[in-house]
Amino acid sequence: MKKAAKRPVANRPAPRPKKKKARKPPRMLRLGRPMVRLRVTLGVMAFVLSLFAGRLVLLQGVDPDSYAQAATRENARTFILPASRGSIEDRNGVELAVTEDAVAITADPSQTKPVAQQLAAILAPKLTGTTSAKLIAAMTGKGRFTYLARQVTPPVWSEIQAEIKTQNAAITKQNKGKPQEQQAPLLIGLYTEQDPIRSHPIGSVAASLVGVTGHDGKGQSGLEYGLNDKLSGQDGKAMYEVDSNGNKIPNANHTVQDPKPGVGVQLTLDTDLQYFAEKRIQEAVEKYKASSGTVVVMDVKSGQLMAVANYPSFDPNKKKYTSADLSNPALERSYEPGSVQKVVTMAALADAGKINLNTKLKVPGSIDVQRRIIKDHWNHGELNLTISGVIAKSSNVGTIIAAQQMPIAQFVKYLHDFGFGEPTGLNFPGETKGLVTPGDEWPELTRSNVAFGQGLSVNAIQETAAVNAVANGGVYVPPQLVRNYVEADGTVVPNQAGAPRRVVSEKAAKEVTTMMEAVTAKKGTAPQAAIDGYLVAGKTGTAQQVDPKTGKYGKWATSFAGFAPADNPRFVTYVVLHDPSDGVRGGGLQGGPVFRDVMSYALQKYVVPPTGAQQPNIPLTW
Repeated sequence: MKKAAKRPVANRPAPRPKKKKARKPPRMLRLGRPMVRLRVTLGVMAFVLSLFAGRLVLLQGVDPDSYAQAATRENARTFILPASRGSIEDRNGVELAVTEDAVAITADPSQTKPVAQQLAAILAPKLTGTTSAKLIAAMTGKGRFTYLARQVTPPVWSEIQAEIKTQNAAITKQNKGKPQEQQAPLLIGLYTEQDPIRSHPIGSVAASLVGVTGHDGKGQSGLEYGLNDKLSGQDGKAMYEVDSNGNKIPNANHTVQDPKPGVGVQLTLDTDLQYFAEKRIQEAVEKYKASSGTVVVMDVKSGQLMAVANYPSFDPNKKKYTSADLSNPALERSYEPGSVQKVVTMAALADAGKINLNTKLKVPGSIDVQRRIIKDHWNHGELNLTISGVIAKSSNVGTIIAAQQMPIAQFVKYLHDFGFGEPTGLNFPGETKGLVTPGDEWPELTRSNVAFGQGLSVNAIQETAAVNAVANGGVYVPPQLVRNYVEADGTVVPNQAGAPRRVVSEKAAKEVTTMMEAVTAKKGTAPQAAIDGYLVAGKTGTAQQVDPKTGKYGKWATSFAGFAPADNPRFVTYVVLHDPSDGVRGGGLQGGPVFRDVMSYALQKYVVPPTGAQQPNIPLTW
């Protein structure tokens, strides 16, 4: 099929003319009404400005202080201002425990890290209880604060400051003229806080009684612990603005709340007598190889404790003591008192009218009580003893025979009246109240044992106070250890002592005193306790003790209690030795000489004249 031939160009039809599109007019932005826009803008601006204005009013008008303080706290540091701890003194104002200025050394590790070794080399030789390695570890650790040493005395801190100043002067000289990057860093970053130290001016004297404080300044034992709330006072605080390095900004705002000093305590103790008693009981403990010993001296009329001496003891200034050292055996140790307890038994019997100085007893060598055989400390057949002879020879059998005349319930009441099984009222921390069998329906064996000092336990202060009641004409006076409280302004507030109470009649007390006078006579069990020129009343004690390891009787306690002058008593002195293992065991032999020496010292110091009374000729047998 043939293709159609193309038309010649000239014969082509002319193209149709293109229609021109109509152009739309430009779209115009429709503007709102100007007045509305203006009002909205002004409203928004007014709202924003009102927020700023309200904030300004709140900051400057309503509560400016709180916001200022909040801003300050962000760049402030609080420092505790320790209250001055009250001192502890004896009855004559001799200081037993006082507070001395000291500081705690702290560090900012962010500053000390580059120079930790140099600082440690300065600190380590001057500080106790730490090492160079420990100091370096603390000064290169994390954080901005750490303690390096506590209770550093001002002279030691002054030496440290002086050496740091010297070394920094040398470093500054070496750095002179060097580029910044080549200069050695200065020794900085050490700071101090007040950290008072408790000092004991006379060392170990009355240490277990006074007690100690810890690094936090709070009492840990003894009166320091028991009276901590009074002694401590109330710490204050200061808030200072600091710079980025933690340094106080000079003349910047700061607030200070002053501390309230603690209350001072004046004890009834006489330091001289206390020291003498401690040395004397130490000699006895060492001589007889005892585990420990105690001496108590009490003023008869007031009940004030003039000495409470224990051995072993410790020096609180040396900080080398154990928890066992911190106990006070005179109040915290209980034991069976032995024959010293016969003083109380005879006083109760005399008061109840069961015995008198004319009482005569037939005393066999042993007695059967509920199928238990009880003997005296020496072998003998039947003896004809007066009641004074029973006491003078310390007959267990004779005491049991006499005690069997009294109803058990009545006997138990007398024991509690004399303070046994009851707190002493001293409120001493850790004090034991001893042990008296509960109730008053005792078996006969219990009453028999208790009558001669076995089967009940006491502490040394309890036993002293009981004997003191006889010396005081039958009136029990609660023991007193704190004499006065002394406020920071010097105001003296007497400590209220417990109320005295009559436990036996004056006649009964006098009769028992006469019996006790026979004990220190030549035919008694303790002529070693006699004092030339003075009439002395006393009683020995030798008691079995339960061995805590076996739970059976296997140990001993020997003791002596007495008062002088017997016809006008001024002091009671009680001596007890625990577990003596050398020499002939006996309260008269081992405790009597200690009593004699301590009592003689007390009588001489307080100028108690002899009354001129002669040793009575008391019949012991009939």
